Amino acid sequence: MTTATTDTIAPTPTPARHLWRQSRGPLLALLLLVVTGVTLATLQSGEQHGRLDPRSADRTGSRALAQLLSAQGVTTQVVTTSEEAAAAAGPGTTLLVTDPDVLTTRQLTGLRTATAHTSGRIVLLAPGPTTLDAFAPHIKAASETGNTARSPACSLPAARRAGDALLGGLRYLAPDGPADRCYLSGDLPTLLRLPAHDTSRDTVLLGSPDFLYNHHLAERGNASLALQLLGAHKHLIWYLPSVSDPASAQDDQRGFLDLIPVGWGWGLLQLAFAAAFAALWRARRLGPLVHERLPVTVPAAETTEGHARLYEQANARDRAAAVLRAATRTRLAPLIGVPPAHAHTPDILLPAVHAHLTTAPVAEAGLHALLFGPAPADDKALVQLADQLDELEISIVSQERHAPREHPDR
Repeated sequence: MTTATTDTIAPTPTPARHLWRQSRGPLLALLLLVVTGVTLATLQSGEQHGRLDPRSADRTGSRALAQLLSAQGVTTQVVTTSEEAAAAAGPGTTLLVTDPDVLTTRQLTGLRTATAHTSGRIVLLAPGPTTLDAFAPHIKAASETGNTARSPACSLPAARRAGDALLGGLRYLAPDGPADRCYLSGDLPTLLRLPAHDTSRDTVLLGSPDFLYNHHLAERGNASLALQLLGAHKHLIWYLPSVSDPASAQDDQRGFLDLIPVGWGWGLLQLAFAAAFAALWRARRLGPLVHERLPVTVPAAETTEGHARLYEQANARDRAAAVLRAATRTRLAPLIGVPPAHAHTPDILLPAVHAHLTTAPVAEAGLHALLFGPAPADDKALVQLADQLDELEISIVSQERHAPREHPDR
């Protein structure tokens, strides 16, 4: 028989306070996540406003470059749709695509077809694999590198005249052939010029557009390199792609993974592994039960009934039978003179029990099945086992109570 806990503990908090204590951690984490998301969205929105727009005077705009080009007699036409860009990219023009990776395959193919047989230049800023498949199938994009001042290290006249410039970002792997590989990082160029084969329209791949920004244009040879690359012809088509372009809705919908920038896939995979390891590290470990003092006094009968209901819900007849048999053996051992250490040893306990059953002798085989037998097959058998254990214990207790005792004076 288990006894009730009698320790005096402070009263439990009110339901409202308990609910607050349980939920304040997740609520604070959710609030922090929302504030962080809003802050990052605000900062990103501020940074991307007018990015590479020749009409924008923001730090990441390109108004300064457009004014320098205008001073040299280069006219700049800003377009925002692929149809406008294809129609304007006539002979003797330079087509600058500021964000080619947001274009669909159909849009890229249309631009490539419109410029395939006309003279001029195509400048692509940080083109990824999809863009390269359309404009330069034999070129592969390698891993990114940091933006820093680099020397030309090539024979391209525009790069040699400009000297050191802020280049970096994507690097490109080109097979052996006629190409200008400039501003190397790890033997791979961050500026790659591909000459035209059947026309006079060449293609320039730039790993990063940072040197075109207003706040970087005056550094080192950035302005010189930008003017020579974009001012090679008298008319410049400045194409600012947008996901709201009606032409993009005519193509197949791009999946979520297609919208992830190059190189971010490995980063997301690393974050997923880190989250999994953190979950394993912080997860509750399975181990032995920890005895805790209850905040209130719980009657032993309620505790026993609660355990019984748990066994019933889990259909744990084997555990319930084992508990009943172990409790019976523990209570019988001192009554029949068996030490507590041997209360669960059949070879010692069963002969002693059999010897004390003088009024109702039971075979040792039956006692073994009763005290050490297998788990009951159903609930009815479990109830029958409990009744038989009670009868056995009552019979031994009654014999001990009525056993004759010798008077101490005799």
